Amino acid sequence: MEINYRLYKQMLIIRRFEEQLLDSYSSGKLVGTTHAYIGQEANAVGIFDVLDKDDIVFSNHRCHGHYLAYGGDPYLLAAEVMGKVTGLVAGRGGSQHIQLRNFYSNGIQGGIVPIATGMALAEKYIQSRRIAVVFLGDGTFGQGIVYESFNIASLWNVPILFVVENNRYAQTTPIELAMAGNIKDRFKAFGINSWELDSTDVLKIRKIAEEGIDFVRTNVQPAGLILNTYRFSAHSKGDDFRDPEEIASYLKNDPLNIHKHRLNIEICEQIESDINWQISDAFLRADQDPFPGFENLNPIL
Repeated sequence: MEINYRLYKQMLIIRRFEEQLLDSYSSGKLVGTTHAYIGQEANAVGIFDVLDKDDIVFSNHRCHGHYLAYGGDPYLLAAEVMGKVTGLVAGRGGSQHIQLRNFYSNGIQGGIVPIATGMALAEKYIQSRRIAVVFLGDGTFGQGIVYESFNIASLWNVPILFVVENNRYAQTTPIELAMAGNIKDRFKAFGINSWELDSTDVLKIRKIAEEGIDFVRTNVQPAGLILNTYRFSAHSKGDDFRDPEEIASYLKNDPLNIHKHRLNIEICEQIESDINWQISDAFLRADQDPFPGFENLNPIL
């Protein structure tokens, strides 16, 4: 049962952080833009729970959930999105460009895929047994560099897992208006094995992620993991043109509620109380921190 509470706690940290982040944006406390991960928490938590701690992860513009599931400190991320000198990368990266140990993110759609593929290839050459994981959205498949990366990864047996979080919208464009065919066939065209799951259940996601990760590490080959999901929040802050009835229909599959029903309610209440305090404290501390000054203009060493 311990694993079930750990997974719930990790998902709740992401949910509460993102909710507080959107509130802070509305009150003008953030620097730059932000893209929330609300509704997709089970994807990150299920995957990171079965990755090795030294594996390489490349995230995208919707990176907060990935970073927190990786074990990142909410306070450092809160300070970063507020542009504070105490932030994860000293206030220079904002919401989309962060780094912690072997975790990286970048907001350029498609551009992260060849970088992650190259990093995985380097790990293969030094025989580290580490793999790389890169997160794509369904909209990323409009970029040609993605297919060049698939081609090289397949030809050279690169140990990388391409995780596609298909939340059915590329910003505001529904997938059926932007993509011919299906995602699984695009992996198949390059001889890449892939797994696909249409669920927001963290235990199911964890199981299928473990299969994909084990395949990549054992066979030293690329693989695809397609997670059909849905984001409850807007693409970015408030630009949401989806039918409210559609959103309501997906809210029935809230990953936190699905998993919470397996757990003891009193323990969950204590977890929720602790996390509410942790996230509130992280943002309060970050809000009181200083912005960078002239003395902080030198490159980070």
